[in-house]
Amino acid sequence: MFLLTRNALNRFKIRSIQQIRSRQSHENHSEDFHDKYGNTVLASGTAFCVFAWVFIATQIGIEWNLSPVGRVAPKEWNDE
Repeated sequence: MFLLTRNALNRFKIRSIQQIRSRQSHENHSEDFHDKYGNTVLASGTAFCVFAWVFIATQIGIEWNLSPVGRVAPKEWNDE
């Protein structure tokens, strides 16, 4: 099983981090959409999700029933 896995991994061209960095330093890297707007899109998406969940949790009237302590009273026993 180990030999099969090793042979399968050897078929892929896996470069080390040093090879990738040396190759990137020689190329002129042009900014694409993700480089330019990636962090902004990630932050705005996170903020939207947080605000949506806060609104849902507080404003639409869901009864969460987190703890029955102080709200539950025993019923009277009926001996019939």
